[in-house]
Amino acid sequence: MTIRWLLAAVHLLALGVGLGAVWARGRALQAPLDVPALRRVFYADTWWGIAAVLWIGTGLLRAFGGYEKGAFYYLHNHFFWAKMGLLAARISCVQALHVVLMVLAATAMARGYGVPER
Repeated sequence: MTIRWLLAAVHLLALGVGLGAVWARGRALQAPLDVPALRRVFYADTWWGIAAVLWIGTGLLRAFGGYEKGAFYYLHNHFFWAKMGLLAARISCVQALHVVLMVLAATAMARGYGVPER
C-alpha cells in the first residue's frame, strides 16, 4: 500500500516539475538567445528530463509492475494511449498544454473512463 501511494505521489509531483520546466523553457526561448538565455533553456530542459524520467519510471512500475490495475487495464484504455501520445510532444508551448491534458486523461482513466464495454 505504501509503495503504491509513493509511486502515485511521485508520478503526480513530476507533473508540476514538468509543467514548470516547459513553461520556463518556453519563456526562455522567447528572449534573445544569448548565453544567459541559453543557460535558462538548458536548465529548464534538465528539469523536463528529470520529470520525464520520473513519469516514465513510475508510470511503467505502476502500469506493469503489479502496483496498480495491471497491464490489461492500461493497454486497453483509450485515455492511456492518449496520455502516451501527449507525452511524445516536442514543442514547449504545446507541452505545457499537454501536461494539463495528461492530468485530465489520467484522472479520467483512474475513474474507469475509456475502457470499452465488454
